[in-house]
Amino acid sequence: MKHDSYVDGSRTRRPTAGADDELRRTDAGGNPGDGGASPVRQFITFLAEAGLAIIVALVITALLRVFVFQVFQVPSGSMERTLEQRDRIVAVRLADFQRGDIVVFEDPPGQWMGPQPAATNPIRRALEALYLLPDSTQGYLVKRVIGMPGDHVACCDQSDRITVNGVALDESEYLYADAAGQLVKPSEVPFEVVVPADHIFVLGDHRDRSGDARLHLCEATAPGVPAGMNGFVPLDYVVGPVVATVLPPGRWHLFSTPDTFTGVPPALEAAPQAPILGEGTCQSP
Repeated sequence: MKHDSYVDGSRTRRPTAGADDELRRTDAGGNPGDGGASPVRQFITFLAEAGLAIIVALVITALLRVFVFQVFQVPSGSMERTLEQRDRIVAVRLADFQRGDIVVFEDPPGQWMGPQPAATNPIRRALEALYLLPDSTQGYLVKRVIGMPGDHVACCDQSDRITVNGVALDESEYLYADAAGQLVKPSEVPFEVVVPADHIFVLGDHRDRSGDARLHLCEATAPGVPAGMNGFVPLDYVVGPVVATVLPPGRWHLFSTPDTFTGVPPALEAAPQAPILGEGTCQSP
């Protein structure tokens, strides 16, 4: 009979039954034989191993949520038709984004949504404490980035289009359309801004239902804060770009930057420290 062999130094040896075979003959309780441990001890061992596996899974999940990605539920129809209310979306933390991308960001700080009540469900509070769910006291929003720091964003040109650094956007790819296929206007409210340093300018895709940057540009600011600053989102508050819709199953979709933004040139000048509002931006019609 032939035996498999392996090389050990200069000698050729045949495998022999040893530690590996003994491990295969050891039961879950660490005792030799199949019946060496009592059922109670085997059950306790099983519970310990299951508990350890659950703890490891929770730790990995928390680390992924804090450092890699986070799942959010879309709270409203402000991003229709791209995102539907109650869609589950994935935002990648610390990832780069650009004009045209969809981003999740924290309410900066409470100026768009106001104070949020803490969760009353004890299970929800426990999962928040373990970093497995977003903090319910912190408001999160999802919008599309239209302007990066230093960009000149205006609405609207003679063809009723938003322009960024002088280039008109074709937003038909993502703007909300009614049952008859009629797109909403890019904005019913005229505006002209230069985005300040370390901030972005965001709008919802369903412009008629979105409480976005346009709504906050003309709000009164705190003492010492430049006029118009409430209409911009600090980069530090951005969680990350949205890469996919994952639930419900029929809504699964990957996102990319719309083609219309590829033709937008960089800002002509360095971003100002305070926003620049064009004439008529905050004047009543």
